[in-house]
Amino acid sequence: MSGRIGAAAAIALLEGWQGVPERDAICKTYVFDDFENAFAFMTQVAKKAEEMDHHPEWFNVYNRVEVTLATHDAEGVTGKDVELAAFMDTLVP
Repeated sequence: MSGRIGAAAAIALLEGWQGVPERDAICKTYVFDDFENAFAFMTQVAKKAEEMDHHPEWFNVYNRVEVTLATHDAEGVTGKDVELAAFMDTLVP
């Protein structure tokens, strides 16, 4: 497990991510053309998350996927969250 770096440090390394109020976590909302593209994104992320043994909190409605990342064992944001967030960002134009 990566050591805790905190949301502020993670946000400085990532584009479009925000802190979660009253919690050491980061979040981002992705909007796609349709449900099929949103689901394809989630499938790719799920495969990477399984490889990393690090799973996002997420919510999907039609073409929107809201993602929250934090490392539960560290009780906050770690390098694993940054790695998964950066991977997600590579999947969208």
